[in-house]
Amino acid sequence: MKPGKLTRIPILLAMGLFLAFAVSMKAQVQSSTTTTHGARSHEVTVEKGEVVYVSGNHLIVKMENGEIRDIPNVPESARAIVDGKEIGIHDVKVGMKLEKTVTTTTTPRMVTKVETVTGKVFHVTPPNSVILTMDNGKNQQFTIPKDQKFNIDGQMVDAFGLKKGMTISATKVTETPETVVTQKAVLAGQMPPPPPPPPPDVPILVTVEAPVPPPAPAPAPEAAPAPEAAPAALPKTGSILPAVGLLGALMLCLGLGLRAVRGTRS
Repeated sequence: MKPGKLTRIPILLAMGLFLAFAVSMKAQVQSSTTTTHGARSHEVTVEKGEVVYVSGNHLIVKMENGEIRDIPNVPESARAIVDGKEIGIHDVKVGMKLEKTVTTTTTPRMVTKVETVTGKVFHVTPPNSVILTMDNGKNQQFTIPKDQKFNIDGQMVDAFGLKKGMTISATKVTETPETVVTQKAVLAGQMPPPPPPPPPDVPILVTVEAPVPPPAPAPAPEAAPAPEAAPAALPKTGSILPAVGLLGALMLCLGLGLRAVRGTRS
């Protein structure tokens, strides 16, 4: 190949191989990106709970499985559909039933990026780098990937096959698989039921006027105390004769006793 001859030599790079740009000159580098989406998959989860505490933006919910969820800072923008009406955090009541439906959508996609650089070989340092003269007359250095092959007039050569003056076009193709996950949550609820009404035979409120008591009667004057009855006199049934008989018996016993004493002494 004669020097100075303009020959377009495509450089085909497999996935994962690339030319690293050592100089940040973008004028002669063209880039395009395409994205191919795969089949989407959806997953729906439903969580149910009951509000057990609410104060300001602080919310505590007891889930259906018994788990207690403490949500200290519910945003003002949070909304729920309760009984067909949209409400905010300040409309939530204790005892309200909440149901959160979360739809998760997973979309695989392949992002293909193609970068092309065109220039004339100014200097080559095989197998590491090459300096190309761009269309604007400035030189730009590129790093050659390991084991890179170049297609020159139908022949595959390595970096040692590049010569000064060759016009080449290098293309880098990069395919990056990605997964995009999005979630959409819908919060619905139901107000707690009102308290049951009282039985029909029990009045809710009855006003009863207290009866006015009759005036108390004037106190009766105190009666004078009755005089105490005199003690009854003993009947006069007693007599002095028993006492005289008892005295005579004592005197007789005394006389007999003295006589017995004298007889003993004589």
